Amino acid sequence: MNIAHEGMTVTENSAVPSQTVFAALEASVLREPSKVALVFEGQTLTYRELLEKVENTARHLLQRQVRKGDTVAAFAQNRPELIYCYYAAAKLGAVFVPLNPNLTQSEVEYSFTHSNAKLLFHDDLVGDVARAAVPTEALVSLNVLADVLPEVDFTVPAVEPEDDFLIIYTSGTTGAPKAIILDHHAQVSCPAALSRMWGVTSLDTTLVALPLGYLYGLSTAAAAGLQAGGTVVILRRFHPRDVLEGLITHGATVFHGVPTMFSMMLEYCEQRELRFDLSGMRKLICAGAPLSEEMARRFEGKFGKALENYYALTECTPVFGRYFDDQNALPAGSIGRAAPGAVVKVLRPDGSECGVREDGELLVRAAATMKRYLKNPEMTEASLTNGLFRTGDLVRFDENGFFYITGRIKEIIIRGGANISPSEVEKVLISHPGVQDAAVIGVPDRIFGEVPVAVVVRRHGSDVSQDELIGHVENLLSDFKVPRTIFFETELPQGKTGKTDKKVLKERFEPLVEAVGR
Repeated sequence: MNIAHEGMTVTENSAVPSQTVFAALEASVLREPSKVALVFEGQTLTYRELLEKVENTARHLLQRQVRKGDTVAAFAQNRPELIYCYYAAAKLGAVFVPLNPNLTQSEVEYSFTHSNAKLLFHDDLVGDVARAAVPTEALVSLNVLADVLPEVDFTVPAVEPEDDFLIIYTSGTTGAPKAIILDHHAQVSCPAALSRMWGVTSLDTTLVALPLGYLYGLSTAAAAGLQAGGTVVILRRFHPRDVLEGLITHGATVFHGVPTMFSMMLEYCEQRELRFDLSGMRKLICAGAPLSEEMARRFEGKFGKALENYYALTECTPVFGRYFDDQNALPAGSIGRAAPGAVVKVLRPDGSECGVREDGELLVRAAATMKRYLKNPEMTEASLTNGLFRTGDLVRFDENGFFYITGRIKEIIIRGGANISPSEVEKVLISHPGVQDAAVIGVPDRIFGEVPVAVVVRRHGSDVSQDELIGHVENLLSDFKVPRTIFFETELPQGKTGKTDKKVLKERFEPLVEAVGR
C-alpha cells in the first residue's frame, strides 16, 4: 500500500497502459460487447450499442466540420448523449467542454467563448439560455443525435495520450471561473486509480445522480464505471427519493455524492419515517466538501451502510480515500490514505516538510493532474511547484499513513491573531442532535479583526436555541473558536456543484452582524 514518510507519501505504482479515452472504451467493448453499459429512464444500451452511438455521434461532429483540436461544448441535464459526446470527441481528437445545466446565460457565454468552442450541444430544458448565450449557427440540439447517419470511411488523425481532451470550468466564488485542461492520459489514469482504490470491476453497477457537467459525475463516477466494464445508471438529476429508489431498483453497488446529497437523503427518510435497504451497496462515496462525523454516524444508523470519505480536486484526482482491501480501520476524522499514483507533500509556510501530525499545506501530483489553466500561464505557474499542485488545503498525516483534512488556508478565520478552521467548528455544531447542517463564516470585527459566525439548519422537529449551541461548542472547543452569533435557516445556499456557497452567506449575514464589542 502506501507509507508515510517525513512530509511525503509516494503510493504504490498504478501504471496504466498509455492509451486514449476512446481506446479505453473500445477495450471495455471488446471484453463484453453484450453486457449492459448504460441505463437511462427505461433505455438500456449494451457496450456494443454504446459504441455504435458514439460512432454515430462522431459522424455528426464530422458533418459539422469538427476536426482534431477543435472544441465542442455540451450543456444539458444528465442524459446518455453527454456520454456519446464525451467519447466521440475523444475518438476525433477534439476537446470536450461539459457544462452544468444550472449555469446562467452569462456563465454559458463566457465558457463557450473562452474555450473557443465551435459548437454547443444542448437539451430542450436549457434551450432558452443556450439561444441567448451562443450564436444560432453554433447551436445543436442533442436530439439530432438520434438520427442515424450512414457509415462512411473517414481517416482520423492519430490521437495521442498527451493530447488535450477536457476543459473543465470550476465553480469559483470570485472572479471568472478557472478553466482546467486535462489530457487523455489523465482521463484514463484516473479511472484506473479509482478502480484500484475502490475495487471497481465489471460486476459493479454505478448510479450517477451527480451532474455530468462536472468532473465528479462525468469522470469519477460514469467514465470510471465504464472503463471498468461495469453498468452505469444515469439519473436526469438528483432527488433523494429517486436516488434511494434507484439504488434498490437497479441493484446498484456504487454511488457518489456530496455531503449535501447524503444529508438530503437522510432528512427525506427521517421526516417521512421511511426505510430503504441499502445492504446491497458496496461503496457510498462522499466528496466535494467536509463530511461531518455526526452526519456520517446518523446516515449509517438509518441505512446500515457507512459513507466513505474521498478527497480530490478538479486539478488532481484521486488524492485520498479508503482502499477496498485495506484491513485497517479508518481512524476517526481521517480522509484515508494516499491514492494509487499520488505523490504527496505537506509543507510549512517556509517550504520545509512537515512531520507526523503537523498541519501544513497539501501539495500533490495525482494519477490525473491538470496540464495547465487555459489562457492563464500566470495562474498555472503559481499553482504548480516542481510538478506538484498547491491545493490550498491544510492537512496532517499520522504514523500509519492516514491523512486528515484540517482546514482551507483561504477560509481560515483569524481572530485576534489566532487561526480558526471553519470546518472544525462546523463539525462540532453538527454533532449536536438538533442540528442538520451548519456553515461557519468569518465577519469583520473592529476589535479582533475577524470573528466566526455560524449559520445553522435545525433537524426536523428541533427547536435548539442559539444559547444551547453556543454552550455545546464551548464544551468542546477553545473559547476563541466559539461563534457568539448564530443564525437559523431552513437550508444552506448551494453552489452549482452542491457545495455550500459561503460567498452568498457572507453577503447575506455580514450586514446583520453588529461586530462592535465581539
